[in-house]
Amino acid sequence: MPGYRDIIEAKVVLGMPEKASMAEIKTIYRKLIYKWHPDRCSRDQDECNEMTRKIIAAYKIIVTYCDSYEYSFAEEDMKKYLSTEEWWFEKFGNDPIWGNITRPK
Repeated sequence: MPGYRDIIEAKVVLGMPEKASMAEIKTIYRKLIYKWHPDRCSRDQDECNEMTRKIIAAYKIIVTYCDSYEYSFAEEDMKKYLSTEEWWFEKFGNDPIWGNITRPK
C-alpha cells in the first residue's frame, strides 16, 4: 500500500484536484499519456520517456490507493451524497404543500 507522501506526489504528477472520481482520474491519465508518450512528444526524447514513466507510476499508485479504499454503504454516509431532488424527497416526501413530489429515480 502506498504511503501518504507517495499518494500526494502521484497526485501532483498527475495534476489532480483534491477530489476526483475514478473516471476523472482515468481521463487525466489518458490526456497526460497522450501528451507525453515518446511517439508523440515533440520535446527531448529522454524528457518524454521520463515523464511517461512518472505518469504511469503515479497512476499505479493512485489506482492502488483507490482499489484499497473501503466504501461505506451505511445509510448516514450515503445520505451525504443525495442529489437535491433526493434530499427534498427525504425531507418532505409526498407532502401536498410541496406539490406531491415524486421520488427521483
